[in-house]
Amino acid sequence: MILNKGLKEFMAEISSMGRLQHKNLVQMRGWCRKGNELMLVYDYMPNGSLNRWIFDKPKKLIDWEGRRRILADVAEGLNYLHHGWDQVVVHRDIKSSNVLLDSDMRGRLGDFGLAKLYMHGEVPNTTRVVGTFGYLAPEVATLASPTAASDVYSFGIVVLEVACGRRPLQTAVEREEEEVLIDWVRQKYIEGRLLEAADERIKGQYEMEEMEAVLKLGLACCHPDPLRRPTMREVVAILIGDNVSVAPKDLLSGLTPAT
Repeated sequence: MILNKGLKEFMAEISSMGRLQHKNLVQMRGWCRKGNELMLVYDYMPNGSLNRWIFDKPKKLIDWEGRRRILADVAEGLNYLHHGWDQVVVHRDIKSSNVLLDSDMRGRLGDFGLAKLYMHGEVPNTTRVVGTFGYLAPEVATLASPTAASDVYSFGIVVLEVACGRRPLQTAVEREEEEVLIDWVRQKYIEGRLLEAADERIKGQYEMEEMEAVLKLGLACCHPDPLRRPTMREVVAILIGDNVSVAPKDLLSGLTPAT
């Protein structure tokens, strides 16, 4: 059977991504095809996805130190995709359910089914919106132009999920309407009450300066202007330190909340 051009290109990209090697990526072992169905084969992650440990396992919550470590793990994996390989890999579907936890509860970024490869310096060109609502950067939702910066936005949403213990979209009980996490946290920041956004279930496990810095980092990653978001290199530099509160002041002070 002669495969159509789109399928050929997809399979070529998947084959290329099979060469990605990093301790914070779920290793893709191969793929198989049956009819029109393509299935990707990854290493098994025994502790499942991060979102389950934040939202679905109230008796087995990950503590703050574990959460911060997982965020740093994912940041390093994403930094490799953006800056550490011979091509830029734009993941396009970063979300907490695509962060898998290994036997040591270390975070690994998985599910490359929507990823696209670009040469460094190349301007992505696509007309198809893909990803998950609540994690999509504004420019992707309107212009269908995924870039490394739009991945950074999605990572910022994950940062806020982990720090706040809230889903990207959830119903506000008192108003019976859907509340958007990024808008809720940004409003707390504008009002000078940012620490009120922290997950109450882990209160007392963190230094206030550290939590505030992580929340600001999440907001910076979700800046409406993609040119003002940090790169994943900058994010890694913040999260892998012994104390995240010593984050580069120029990055955090550059955060301009939306009004």
